[in-house]
Amino acid sequence: MVEERSFSRAAKRLHRSQPAVSQTIKKLEAELGQPLLDRSLRDGTLTAAGTLIYDYAQKLVNLRSEATMALGELKQMSRGKLTIGANEFTSLCLLPLLDEFRRLHPVVKIEVHRCLGSQIANDLLNHKVELGVLSFQPESSELRSTVIYRDQLAFILPPQHPLARRKKVRIQQLGAEMFIAHNVTSPYRVKVLRSFERSRTPLNMGVELPTIEAIKRFVAMGNGVALVPHISVRNELASGELVSVSVPELQFERKLRLVYRKRSPLSHAAQAFLAMAEALGKDPKSSFLFQREGAVV
Repeated sequence: MVEERSFSRAAKRLHRSQPAVSQTIKKLEAELGQPLLDRSLRDGTLTAAGTLIYDYAQKLVNLRSEATMALGELKQMSRGKLTIGANEFTSLCLLPLLDEFRRLHPVVKIEVHRCLGSQIANDLLNHKVELGVLSFQPESSELRSTVIYRDQLAFILPPQHPLARRKKVRIQQLGAEMFIAHNVTSPYRVKVLRSFERSRTPLNMGVELPTIEAIKRFVAMGNGVALVPHISVRNELASGELVSVSVPELQFERKLRLVYRKRSPLSHAAQAFLAMAEALGKDPKSSFLFQREGAVV
């Protein structure tokens, strides 16, 4: 009803009669003792109680899908599906892991859902994804996290910039620079803002762009400077398209974490992914690590 915005369309989708659908909703309302639909409108608008019940219904649907998938894996151990929530930056960290996982388990389907970092914990708790990748420790006690990679913020600028030949600059020297910023709020953006405030240095964010890729290209064109994850500019730094200069006051370590639910059994695919990540993290030749959150990292 909510998705179709009509009793008749909902009935058709469910292969039931319209009176039957209407009666089912009335019985549910009677059982709950609250109206679920605003009947002053005819477009399926939910009341506050209806919205709450709808959210729980979505969780149940997701759990049913998860249970069906798990049962299928029991029948066919060689198959499965892995769903991971990640944002633009953390997806870059995933690529080497996914490459190795595909080599070991080529028949497992992989779905990486692009999510805001602030939304990944909710998506995990609502069973929309099975694993998440975060650059900050989740607050929920229902989630477990393991650090798999360490990264740093990189201060980048075009090669022709006057500061490009320096090995190090102080934050006070950046007050006149035009920063190309990411328009998504993050804990690291807050840290940067506070660092500039503490140093009493103005931070001029004249342009805000939606992706790291756009920021890199815009800086390379000579339009300003930026602070981005180092992992995202390794190729550009190696080719000389961009230059990175150390800023001691902006040396922020970024710990990337694999996150998953504590009390939900992991699928065979997710277990295999974690086992592979752990093995890779213990390989001295790998740039990855595998340390449970709470340990000294």
